[in-house]
Amino acid sequence: MLQRPDRGYFPVAFVDDNSAKLGHRIHGVPILGTTEEIPRLVQRQAVDEIVIAIPSANSKALRKIFEYCRMSSADAKALPHIADIIAGRVTISHIRKVSIEDLLGREPVDVNLDQISGYIANRCVLVTGAGGSIGSELCRQIAEYKPFKLILVDHDENAIFSISEELSSTNAEVEALSLVLDVLNYPAIENVFSQYKPDVVFHAAAHTHVPLMEHQAVEAVRNNVQGTLNIVRLSREYGVARLVNISTDKAVEPVNVMGMTKRVGELIVHASNADGDTTYASVRFGNVLGSAGSVIPTFKAQIENGGPVTVTDPNMERYFMTIPEAVQLVIQTGAFAGRGETFVLDMGKPVRIAKLAEDIIRLSGFKPGEDIDIVYTGTRPGEKLTEKLHWEGKESIATTSHPKIMAVRNDTEMSSEDIFRRVNELISVASEQKEEQALKMLQELAGHSLNVALPGKKRQGV
Repeated sequence: MLQRPDRGYFPVAFVDDNSAKLGHRIHGVPILGTTEEIPRLVQRQAVDEIVIAIPSANSKALRKIFEYCRMSSADAKALPHIADIIAGRVTISHIRKVSIEDLLGREPVDVNLDQISGYIANRCVLVTGAGGSIGSELCRQIAEYKPFKLILVDHDENAIFSISEELSSTNAEVEALSLVLDVLNYPAIENVFSQYKPDVVFHAAAHTHVPLMEHQAVEAVRNNVQGTLNIVRLSREYGVARLVNISTDKAVEPVNVMGMTKRVGELIVHASNADGDTTYASVRFGNVLGSAGSVIPTFKAQIENGGPVTVTDPNMERYFMTIPEAVQLVIQTGAFAGRGETFVLDMGKPVRIAKLAEDIIRLSGFKPGEDIDIVYTGTRPGEKLTEKLHWEGKESIATTSHPKIMAVRNDTEMSSEDIFRRVNELISVASEQKEEQALKMLQELAGHSLNVALPGKKRQGV
């Protein structure tokens, strides 16, 4: 900053919580106080901007500092995370606004590189839903472990083109094959399995928007249930070593169509361990920060339009993870997954959506309730106030060798044969576009498997 005053930055003071540093100067700039004194110093020194230059700080520390910054009239900015800058020198151009990911993100995930490389390196890996938020990040991270071949499958041409172009520039040495295919197109997907014989499959293709699926039970069943069954069957038939199915916390005590279909998807994976040599597993986690259609991009768009920011209920809570963190744990889970198991990722503490909205408004440079209003609209069909990561009283949790991954014991009352029989009946009804019958069968299958009564046809947010 001192060398390039033309960039518009002039340092007037440091703050540091190490009392031994107070009163000293760095390059002539005084250390005037602690982070707690930020509001007072901002006023006294006529500060316009605060730069948080602690790229290795965890989210708890950043949130504390940001709270002090928020109490002042200055804008708060930050240096990138250390992982983003270790490869090169930081310049003024790297200074950016504090993001919600900074405040909600958690400690970096520790993964066992040897375990992961052992089942991905020099293997053929297939990712369904490769163009989506989770699928595309799976492709990015898998490519780092140098598979022999990476096959990307998605029905969205533009999405898969985007991740394909990115991989060709960042991991050109990895042979990536991008295919515009639908998991419901069994002959086309079977051709992929028969031709390339993947060793590992990550199944991320799914419809995930709760309100949309509430009115399209048939479509949800076809994509989320039949699509999963197709991938599971082909994995067994063509000798896939490992299949990892991406599930959701909404599969726990499901009250919406999307959650019910994902619950049935877990049952399919669970039932598949009865025969064959394939290792099957499901990984269950909650919301991911910044994923397509999620709440954070929606809030940001509303703020850009001048508000209001809409929140369904002041008590609504959700679990959040960053996309890279969730995917790192998914890949690690694949390394030690057992047969037919369901795994739950440590999501930390749930976040109140109203508080999240307030933070995003402040991070955007506005004051909640003054510059940008928050309006409560009521819960939407199929929404719960809180989500759970396991079914209390019906599922038991066990630790694994990774502190952020837990195994769920699925106490289903049905045999594998019964599960597949009922799944096939459900798919048959859905293929005939019998919406009400498909919804009823879906409710019974998703709930009966754990002997829990589900809401009737007119489901309400709990």
